[in-house]
Amino acid sequence: MNLPELQKRLSAWYEQSRRDLPWRQTRDPYLIWISEVMLQQTQARTVIPYYQNFVARFPDVNCLAKAELSDLLKVWEGLGYYARARNLHKAAKIVSHEMQGEIPKAFTGLKQLPGVGEYTASAIASIAFDEPVAVLDGNVKRVLARWEALKSDIRSTRTVKALHELARKYLVQDKPGDWNQAVMELGAIICRPKQPNCGSCPAQEACATFQKGLVAEIPVVSRRKPIPHYDVTAGLIWDDGKLLITQRKENGFLGGLWEFPGGKQEAGESLEECLARELHEELDISVNVGEKAYTLKHAYTHFRITLHIYHCTIISGTPQAIGCQRWLWVDPVQLDDFTFPKADRSIIESVTSQAAANSEQ
Repeated sequence: MNLPELQKRLSAWYEQSRRDLPWRQTRDPYLIWISEVMLQQTQARTVIPYYQNFVARFPDVNCLAKAELSDLLKVWEGLGYYARARNLHKAAKIVSHEMQGEIPKAFTGLKQLPGVGEYTASAIASIAFDEPVAVLDGNVKRVLARWEALKSDIRSTRTVKALHELARKYLVQDKPGDWNQAVMELGAIICRPKQPNCGSCPAQEACATFQKGLVAEIPVVSRRKPIPHYDVTAGLIWDDGKLLITQRKENGFLGGLWEFPGGKQEAGESLEECLARELHEELDISVNVGEKAYTLKHAYTHFRITLHIYHCTIISGTPQAIGCQRWLWVDPVQLDDFTFPKADRSIIESVTSQAAANSEQ
């Protein structure tokens, strides 16, 4: 199958078979931008309700720029990778204040915005503005590697460079945004990492991997290093029925989110010793670490944790914002007003349920 025929078949397949996703009903660069950022490392079905809620709350870039970061993070809560939200906020302020609310119409301008890398800039430029720039995400890499029967590691710098060149080679100049989405869609629903549905693939005849019977071997993906695990402690610090919560510094991991204070266990110390040390370093308080309240496991992209939560009371000292941005005493029923990491959400549900039950007695 020659290139024009492949482009024709895949474009026709996409027009007929693409999923009905809300961000595909618009050419508005702001809405496409929001969707592309949310879709980074997150599945479409997870993104849909967040996207709909987000654009209802912040319908344009000027509205987003005026919003408080805390409000933005609350709407984002549960979607994860909060640096995406913080960068969106920074970029929206730049567009609103320095560009008169006009989102850049070209790849080069888009890439200058915080949080907008090569892929996101290519997606917005091609979909919203018909700029003929190719995208290269995980789905596209896999599709191209199979079309060309590449036997090199698709994570290697050399192979990624070759894949960029291939993406440009295959790109349709007319409606490049539709083509980019067609290749991504093929990777998402047909050319899957495992058990690809080759029988339904419109590009089967052009796929060297299929023709050579190498589907089980391509793409070649190097093994990642083992994911590290950490034991982490947190304290439910009580005083007169209220809980102490702290806000993480904005320039760090999970920046701007609230949490129950604590930290990572160091070698040679017990969990109780870890929590006491962390609370002294973070808040300059000494605590009595009481009984364990909860233990839960949580996975992040690059590491996993077991979170150990203890009931605590302050023995001496007044909280100081040393290792955090700020701290507050709050009633348990107020916890839902704050944005917490996903790992803390099950704790909050239990604490608020218990507080509600106690109030009814």
